[in-house]
Amino acid sequence: MKLETLIAEPWADYGLVDSGGGRKLERYGRFRFIRPEPQAMWNPVETNWRADGEFVPGSDADGGGRWQLSGGVPAEGWPLSWEDVRFTAQNTPFRHLAFFPDMASHWSWMRERVRPDFEALNLFGYTGVGSLALAAKGAKVTHVDASKKSVEAGKANAALSDMADLPIRWLVDDASKFAAREVRRERRYDGIMLDPPKWGRGPKKELWQLEEGLPGLIADCARLLDSDSRFLVLTVYAVRMSALAIGELVRQATEHLGGEIVCGEMAVREEARGLPLPTAIFARWQK
Repeated sequence: MKLETLIAEPWADYGLVDSGGGRKLERYGRFRFIRPEPQAMWNPVETNWRADGEFVPGSDADGGGRWQLSGGVPAEGWPLSWEDVRFTAQNTPFRHLAFFPDMASHWSWMRERVRPDFEALNLFGYTGVGSLALAAKGAKVTHVDASKKSVEAGKANAALSDMADLPIRWLVDDASKFAAREVRRERRYDGIMLDPPKWGRGPKKELWQLEEGLPGLIADCARLLDSDSRFLVLTVYAVRMSALAIGELVRQATEHLGGEIVCGEMAVREEARGLPLPTAIFARWQK
């Protein structure tokens, strides 16, 4: 098992401008926002940040809070781009902006592995930026998320990217149940990506808890791969869990397939000093 750190570099429509003191300043197109960031334990370069809004965290342990925005930030969101994918950024009640910038490292890596007739599965696919990134390179994508609102946002992002006609199946479904059904159907995929939350609810109020549900889900994902498949990419946020732990979970599930396991931390490169700000952990099976 190999350890790596994946660092997402800034691009035209996104950058981590500065960080420190438990906060971070980011640019999303023409707007700048301040968000809480416990990992930013160092001092920032500048002490007086100018921003168009700030997420003020609540007092509860589950991360509640609210946005304080200037009058110029559109409530309906605004368009951004990553390479050939266009999508809408928006201030959500969950403190993020309807996509995860650090995933750009995964998007680039996966796109390099798409080949003719490539079939990909995106579980917990959210607003579809990853699905569109693969579809733009010729993959047939099955996109699954329990939130109808997120799936509709994904379809809207496809239209915004002029990719509405690409072969993407947009499904509102419980990720675990869908994967189990695909195993029973003896389906296979060339690549699988999943970004499971700490906890959540399926469309029929199914309860998802990461520590309890992840081992079975990874086992089912491994059954949907074969020796000709190319990757399984798992990303985990906001939990007290080790990259080594999820790396071993993926290794045991995929050992019959051969290949290599890579795991480690994910980060975003700060523009002010080049510091990598940790954001998540990942584990990846690859061939």
